[in-house]
Amino acid sequence: MNSGKTTPEPMRDVALGPLFQTAAAHALRYRSHVAEAPQRPSRDFMAMLATFAAPLPETGAEGPAIIDQLARDAEPGLHAMTGPRFFGWVIGASHPVGVAADWLTSAWGQNTGNHVATPAAAAVEAVAAGWLLDLLDLPRECSVGFVTGATVANFVGLAAARHEVLRRAGWDVEAQGLFGAPPISVMIGDDAHTTVFSALQFLGLGHDRVIRVATDAAGRMRADAFRDAIAPLSGPIIVICQAGQINTGAFDPFAEIIALARAKGAWVHVDGAFGLWARAEPELKGQTGGIEQADSWATDGHKWLQTPYDCGYAIVRHPEAHRRAMTIAASYLPPAQAGERDPSHYVPELSRRARGFATYAIIRHLGRQGIAAMVARHCRVARIIAARVVAEPGIAVLHEVTLNQMLLRFGGDGAGADDLTRRTIARLQADGICFAGGAAWRGSQVMRLSVISWYTTEAEAEIAADAIIAAWRAVKAGANFRDWER
Repeated sequence: MNSGKTTPEPMRDVALGPLFQTAAAHALRYRSHVAEAPQRPSRDFMAMLATFAAPLPETGAEGPAIIDQLARDAEPGLHAMTGPRFFGWVIGASHPVGVAADWLTSAWGQNTGNHVATPAAAAVEAVAAGWLLDLLDLPRECSVGFVTGATVANFVGLAAARHEVLRRAGWDVEAQGLFGAPPISVMIGDDAHTTVFSALQFLGLGHDRVIRVATDAAGRMRADAFRDAIAPLSGPIIVICQAGQINTGAFDPFAEIIALARAKGAWVHVDGAFGLWARAEPELKGQTGGIEQADSWATDGHKWLQTPYDCGYAIVRHPEAHRRAMTIAASYLPPAQAGERDPSHYVPELSRRARGFATYAIIRHLGRQGIAAMVARHCRVARIIAARVVAEPGIAVLHEVTLNQMLLRFGGDGAGADDLTRRTIARLQADGICFAGGAAWRGSQVMRLSVISWYTTEAEAEIAADAIIAAWRAVKAGANFRDWER
């Protein structure tokens, strides 16, 4: 029965100009002033939940009004992740050229499954994949999957590894699963990132069923410990190395480890979420020596390349193993012929965002030299901050700063240093001039800084160092001097 109400025609229901212009105006205002605002949210989760909580709307509202309210309500709960002094986690700043390309990606609304459905998106991915291999100087025959981030990139690389080591043992894991399969030995450094353990869990290899290899003071796998651990192993083996330890930025000794792994027929995967980008900077590239001999690599675009979230890359030396581990086939999906590339053959999803456009745009904008200069600048900024703060009595930098990561500790080695470090972090965050978080390292509380925002310059390094020193002095002034000195 007709209720008398009519359904508006979709294109007439929403006025595109006012809607998109409203969103663009809010985005421009936010990004133009983020450096001046506190580098932290002004409201916490519970406050934001109270702001947004409401019954399900029974009727709709005008688009521009919704966008206005969304911007007004959300901004107090946003971290300044696109700001110049945000060092809390390894989070890139979403370069404006990438953001603009990502706006187009959303407006185009392309579901990047195959080359017939989205010729432009598939072609751009193919070109950007080649550029990435060139920038990172990895074997040019590698296949590249554009995924959500390093977590899924690790999953994809290790799925290809699982396929190949079991194929060599005469087992088809995609068809038969793991029931009755030859056991796989997985070797990993003691200070590997938690997301790698998640990938092992998702693949049915177990996050605890691994051989953990001892690490040195900076979190690198020790080659001698690896040699001892791999010596008695036989059968399928997967070795997981790390490029850029999340706390110290350290790199595993790839050449030694990979040579030992090769002798056992192992597949070597590298978690290089941010550290793999050291290969884009000539003076830093030496820290990654031997990494190009691995079988697969995981890295992020939304960290050092500054693409908008989400974007990561799964890179595999053996494209056939990559495709067999990932390909989704159906009669309604057009096959890829010679020279054609289906994006879905290299990632877990059939339906997904066209991440290649933003990657392509940023690489076109910065070029090889611009990317190298950015990576070098961030590492230089990290060294400037470290040199400034370590000159202040009571502040220690716990390792040599060789990349963009650093750990600070406040109040010496006494019993009260953990509390003083926590309080200094809290004071720094409350001041809002820069943002850094805390972590546990070797049984002690530390302040952890990651310098990776496109907007962070040497001048911002001085402001950040002053803020850290001021926070420490304020905490120290409120504490018993002899307590923190002990």
